[in-house]
Amino acid sequence: MSTATTVENTVTVSDAGPALKRIDISIPAAKVSQQIDSAYAGLAADAVIPGFRKGHVPRSLLEKRFGNELLQEARQRLVAQSYQEALESNKIRPIGQPEIASGSTEPEFARGKDFSMSLEVEVMPEFELPQWEGIALRRPMLEIEAKHIEEEIERLSYRLGTPAQIQGPFEPLDRMVGKAVVRLVGEDKAFFETESALAVVPAEADAGQGPFLGLLVDGLDKILLGKKVGDVVAIQMVGPESHEIVEVRGKPLDVQFTITAAERIAPATRDEIALKIGMESTDLLNENIKGVLERRRDDEQRSALRDQVFEQLAEKVDFELPTRLSEAQVGRELERQRLEMLYRGVDAEVVEARLAETRAGSTHETRRKLKLFFILAKLAETLGVEATEGEVNGRIAAIARSRGMRPDAMRAELEKSNRVSEIALQVREHKSADRVISKATISDVAAEEWNKEAKLKADTKTLGGAASAPKAAKGKAKS
Repeated sequence: MSTATTVENTVTVSDAGPALKRIDISIPAAKVSQQIDSAYAGLAADAVIPGFRKGHVPRSLLEKRFGNELLQEARQRLVAQSYQEALESNKIRPIGQPEIASGSTEPEFARGKDFSMSLEVEVMPEFELPQWEGIALRRPMLEIEAKHIEEEIERLSYRLGTPAQIQGPFEPLDRMVGKAVVRLVGEDKAFFETESALAVVPAEADAGQGPFLGLLVDGLDKILLGKKVGDVVAIQMVGPESHEIVEVRGKPLDVQFTITAAERIAPATRDEIALKIGMESTDLLNENIKGVLERRRDDEQRSALRDQVFEQLAEKVDFELPTRLSEAQVGRELERQRLEMLYRGVDAEVVEARLAETRAGSTHETRRKLKLFFILAKLAETLGVEATEGEVNGRIAAIARSRGMRPDAMRAELEKSNRVSEIALQVREHKSADRVISKATISDVAAEEWNKEAKLKADTKTLGGAASAPKAAKGKAKS
């Protein structure tokens, strides 16, 4: 435990658990009064109330009309300022937002009275990086063959096909939208509602499983096959233990899905595909697709090498993680995976399906990925790696190309959802991993052997490597 006394505040910092700090802050009455007086002074200078000149409204009237709001504003500003000062003076590195410490209460915030608060915040755990120079890595090798080109053409035939509105009965690969109302089992009040829930009847190769509202649903084919527009179907799901929304973790969910519209894709012919992507002939189409697949293979080879770096680092170092998985932590990891797949050119719908698989994974796997986040952050710091503005813009442009968007529109979308910082984080992680790869010993392995080994790793779904290109092609045609 450490205690630091400043001119105005008394701050006590103590350990409250793994990677968790408790911060007790006591603010003297003089500073509380000063903050309240400052809030009233600011309001008095700008307040316009009938019967009084601007800047001459009596404080008693301001207190009567705006007292509660002003006190709340003054309190929030003082707490934020005091918390930031506590972080800086004690060199605390938070990884989330502070919360009121369990079991603590707050006194009245009033002029002439001391004010104290107790907060808990998760922090960067302390550990030493393992030896990373000279680690052994394996690179999956794949020659792009005619069958891979055909599978990619099949995927494009659905992506560039012609949708037609249908009424039903629904068949595999039919798409539908509608209103979804989600309730926690045993509760009458809706937990979540949307007018634009998307569902796709699973293909035969998907063993009846498909994503819905971000979760994997077993038997989705039986639920949707043969239904038609206007039908109301019931879907039962269970919130995964590692879901980013705490309230649904491990909870059974009842969903009422009212189908309002549906469409069926008529696959585009080879000639139509060539025309739509600007190729003058089907021969040029094949050459173009081969080039695309080779670039995708190279990207996935690099991704496979990075994944091995991540895996080995996580295995070689151990430290305590925060005892609970916060919504912010889980959400951040899902966003990291989403941006990684979009950068590699994975179709948006396939991305969401894979994220549904991630949500269905074990809490152990989610915590492993959280551990990796801390390791990569320290690796970047140790190596002095940062993401430049140009690199971030280049990454945004690459994601925009994969989604058929303009880079400026893509950036606007990311800024709207405050995700540009996640792009910078992705760039920094890739640069750090690439630094490790540059010092590694790399051996080549056939893609077929790589895939066989990958299947044996039930908890490792990101090591599909170069061989995943033809698999992705087939999967995309079914999404």
